[in-house]
Amino acid sequence: MDRKAPIFATLGCRLNAYETEAMKDLAARAGVDDAVVVNTCAVTSEAVRKARQEIRRLRRENPNARLIVTGCAAQTEPETFAAMEEVDLVLGNTEKMQPESWRRMVPDLIGETERVQVDDIMSVTETAGHLIDGFGTRSRAYVQVQNGCDHRCTFCIIPYGRGNSRSVPAGVVVDQIKRLVDRGYNEVVLTGVDLTSWGADLPMTPKLGDLVMRILRLVPDLPRLRISSIDSIEVDEALMQAIATEPRLMPHLHLSLQAGDDMILKRMKRRHLRDDAIRFCEDARKLRPEMTYGADIIAGFPTETDAMFANSLKLVEDCGLTWLHVFPYSPRPGTPAARMPQVNGNAIKARASALRDAGERAVQAHLAAQVGRDHLVLMENARMGRTEQFAEVHFDSDRPEGQIVPATIRAAGPKGLFA
Repeated sequence: MDRKAPIFATLGCRLNAYETEAMKDLAARAGVDDAVVVNTCAVTSEAVRKARQEIRRLRRENPNARLIVTGCAAQTEPETFAAMEEVDLVLGNTEKMQPESWRRMVPDLIGETERVQVDDIMSVTETAGHLIDGFGTRSRAYVQVQNGCDHRCTFCIIPYGRGNSRSVPAGVVVDQIKRLVDRGYNEVVLTGVDLTSWGADLPMTPKLGDLVMRILRLVPDLPRLRISSIDSIEVDEALMQAIATEPRLMPHLHLSLQAGDDMILKRMKRRHLRDDAIRFCEDARKLRPEMTYGADIIAGFPTETDAMFANSLKLVEDCGLTWLHVFPYSPRPGTPAARMPQVNGNAIKARASALRDAGERAVQAHLAAQVGRDHLVLMENARMGRTEQFAEVHFDSDRPEGQIVPATIRAAGPKGLFA
């Protein structure tokens, strides 16, 4: 009988996608075949529901394959997936990155190993033994520099899926980025679970800004460096200096804000208040006038009143946010917020919709302001690329994929710009 290459399905964040690429490599090296691997997300109850739905779908489409569930949801609630008749093996977030986990699946039966292989993620002290070069499109590569989180926000299950914060040493990161540039990548994105905590567990406790400045200094041929979601209250002086002085650091920051009301922020156990977020956005924009912001905001956190939500809604304007990720609150069992008085489900939906509408208006205003301006666009495919601020730009003729091309914006549409 012909053997088939493993099928991988990824749910959730960019870091999960990064790790799926690493698992593909581990599975190939071990000779794993006739398998389906689902890399799950646990950020919301809806994410877990979607994981179960995807598992059932993939089992129907691949009735004879071994089905392996891993990722954050597998780490935080392995019993949920072990109870599914479709599932053959549950692998934790640590185990999925260990070559021996994949070697044990060969040659024939998973049944010879324990069906649930999920250890204590809090005991893990290292990260990035699975560094891979060049995950992403042909245009940009993603480099994992940090994993885990030491904070305990009351709504968040992720530390229990990812463990405590662990950093990749700067020298390892720089060497990887040099290899990526040698392979032709024109943009690198630094990723992590809690990116601004990078360095806290390393000798001399360097900061994320130190890493950014070191990359830009030691990899002079890297045209564009981008950083993914950050905690604005933890931004250090060196990162602010990089924002002010380094044009190769892209003027686009995604902020983990979550709410715009001080009482809700305290109940979330966040480390900033409303004015801190506004001040950071103002300060960074003074240093870099073209800076644009994305943000995560939760709608309907427990105890949130209409007045409290109004403060979150107004934050879009007060911070000058453009790209919103809106999360309707859903309780995660085991988190303190799940035990707080919950907001009515219809109110949550209405608030999420209001936030999305505000975000859409902000996007349209940003796009309209780009008409007539010149941009350097990194081409993601022959007809579409992105500006430094991450807006889509569409062309009516082919451009070289992966290259940075100059463009004058001639029009703005609902979904992007036209050059």
